[in-house]
Amino acid sequence: MLALSSWSELTVGQYIPGNSLIHRIDPRMKIAAGVLLSVTIFLVREFAAYPALAAYIVLVAWLARIPVIYLWRGIRPLAPLILITAIIHVFFTPGRVIWSLGFLSVSHEGILEASRMALRLVLLLSGISLVTLTTSPLTLTDGLEKLLTPFRRLGVPAHELAMMMTIALRFMPTLMEELDRLVKAQMARGAEFEQGGLIRRLRNLIPLLVPLFTGVFRRAEDLALAMESRAYRGGEGRTRLRQLVIGPADVAALAVTLAVVGVSVALWR
Repeated sequence: MLALSSWSELTVGQYIPGNSLIHRIDPRMKIAAGVLLSVTIFLVREFAAYPALAAYIVLVAWLARIPVIYLWRGIRPLAPLILITAIIHVFFTPGRVIWSLGFLSVSHEGILEASRMALRLVLLLSGISLVTLTTSPLTLTDGLEKLLTPFRRLGVPAHELAMMMTIALRFMPTLMEELDRLVKAQMARGAEFEQGGLIRRLRNLIPLLVPLFTGVFRRAEDLALAMESRAYRGGEGRTRLRQLVIGPADVAALAVTLAVVGVSVALWR
């Protein structure tokens, strides 16, 4: 199991200011591209399609001037989750049995499915990280709200949903930093989080839950007070200093994403 301090390296929800081509793309186009990429990643099943998707993600990271190794460090905290998911597919996917012991069996199809799932999760996390790394929380909120605005006629609170999703993404790195600080404070007092078996490690995490949730509620209350003090009353009647305008570069970026999706689906077929 990885060290708990590695959770502070999580890149999903973080934002790196910049003036690259990817930073300047309209947030609606980036969100739409991210959704298309995510759907495609879980749709295709042929390994030949994954290099095209990976190359596209690497190209976007290069254009955004974000080192690929930075994305990899952000995936490391979720490596146990990816590993557990792969193990479940290895042992519980039916097919041609290669090895068995009691009720456990490893099949050829299980190994293939586990490999697919691991690659999918890595590509998915990298793609989502690129969206948040190159889009400020305020711009991301505006983009989400604009995309959800047509659903207002169905009673969907577009502004409130966009605000909630953006706040959740924005506070993920903050909570990881809070967890890292609590772990270091407990270790300074003699706590051991990396010793013993899995049950013992889970039991040692219990003292972290109370201060962590206390900090979460405190931050939520502070945020609510700050929004109320600034006369925030939802999205009705609110104006924006900067209006979102879709330009040729934004359309071209979405077109490139559609081309990559088309190539991946063609390789899958």
